[in-house]
Amino acid sequence: MASQPAERIPFEPEVAFPKIEAAIAPYPKAMLFQLAEEGHDSAFEQLVACIISIRTYDEVSYGVAKRLFEAAPTPAAMVNLSIEEIDEMISGSTFHGAKAPQLHAIARQVVEEFDGVLPCDLETLLAMKGVGPKCAHLALGIACGEPFIGVDIHVHRVTNRWGYVEAKTPEKSLVQLEKKLPREYWIDINRLLVPFGKHICTGNLPRCSTCPVWEMCQQVGVEKHR
Repeated sequence: MASQPAERIPFEPEVAFPKIEAAIAPYPKAMLFQLAEEGHDSAFEQLVACIISIRTYDEVSYGVAKRLFEAAPTPAAMVNLSIEEIDEMISGSTFHGAKAPQLHAIARQVVEEFDGVLPCDLETLLAMKGVGPKCAHLALGIACGEPFIGVDIHVHRVTNRWGYVEAKTPEKSLVQLEKKLPREYWIDINRLLVPFGKHICTGNLPRCSTCPVWEMCQQVGVEKHR
């Protein structure tokens, strides 16, 4: 176990993020960003994949999303599926019984109200059935290139552990990050911290001894580490 650095230095994203980028290179990419690289980069596909991923491991969500997109990559194609067919295709996702009618309803709304193309508009996404800030922000950031922060459990845990923010919930972390984090990092923070949080700055026994930003971390809440 590594000893603590003699003195912590201030957390600076422009210094920390390139180090994190290098450290996560050997690990699988964040699921939504991986799907985008493979061509599933529309706002609709990103929103659907994010909904699938809720309370579901990325490794499972990736395969589930790929299976659904093989049959229905567009709102028009998804509307032509029955809710039962969608449910069967996403059965590996947690709460698939609730997600299937939600996805079908979103696809129908996009077809009926937006000519089959989900617009890159935050209010529009948040008004859709069951869509919250996390999935809306990720879809707009990844698919549309708009500066929004997607705060999942990894972004929430890691940024609080660093002492960069101090918040009890992801929603409150989002508010603080929007005030503090330079906008140029708003999209990338999720891309970087999902694999970083899964493989290095883990929930239990984080790998502090190999952490590239160890000297910047306040280790808030860390009692034991590797």
